Amino acid sequence: MLAYKQNLDSTREPPTMRASLVSSLAFAVLLLGATPLLAAVKSKAVTYKHGDTELTGWLAWDDAASGKVPGVLVIHEWWGLNEHAKERAEKLAGEGYIAFAADMYGTGRVTTKPDQARTWYGEVTSNPASWMERAQVALDILKAHERVDADKLAAMGFCFGGTTVMQMAYAGSEVDAVVSYHGSLPLPGADVTGISQRVLVAHGRDDPFVPPERVAPFQEALDRIGADWEMTVYSGTRHSFTNKDAGQYGMDALAYNPKADKGSWRATMRLFDEVFAD
Repeated sequence: MLAYKQNLDSTREPPTMRASLVSSLAFAVLLLGATPLLAAVKSKAVTYKHGDTELTGWLAWDDAASGKVPGVLVIHEWWGLNEHAKERAEKLAGEGYIAFAADMYGTGRVTTKPDQARTWYGEVTSNPASWMERAQVALDILKAHERVDADKLAAMGFCFGGTTVMQMAYAGSEVDAVVSYHGSLPLPGADVTGISQRVLVAHGRDDPFVPPERVAPFQEALDRIGADWEMTVYSGTRHSFTNKDAGQYGMDALAYNPKADKGSWRATMRLFDEVFAD
């Protein structure tokens, strides 16, 4: 500080300017001391395989953090691993998690065409065992990350991804929680007698793909297997309400809803805080 003051004197700045500069510096020092380092979110593509199928996922983490943190698996909509899923992984990294956005279709299989998406979706879901194996391969990659606490895992999914994470819970995946956004609300099979995961479901009241008459049976089925669940139904909300690009696919059933998007994200962060509490 003495050297800095001498420098100020040598330039013969007015006293008021010197006082202003010193005051600004003092404020900056206090601010830096009271404010934690900002997150430095990094991300990269990760190529892996399920059987003979090459897949390319998206890993995101906070490079400014240290120590082990919970890991979150992200499963994309039926369009494939597009920017929406990647951005969610990066958003999770900004919240302090390590996230891996899985590729459920195969490297380069991303589309904006409903017919193509439907074909790829059918290829994956037609074999339930293989479907769950592919999700597990992605989860294993997340678990293997050196900074992931393998005892603290969650999975979230959108549309097809929401359906996938519910099926993961029914299949006994080792995740602690699953979050389904505008998923199809699949029912557990008769052989499922219980699940251990916390379940959060965010659903659009005006989603034509998942009509209101499907909601009650889904909730009753979760009760039957003793699930610890919560569900929020957003009024005036259609399918794909978390995707800002939903209106660009040429389907009236899809629409971004910022209120539902933000509200469901807040609910997710609250759930993770509870599930991952030390």
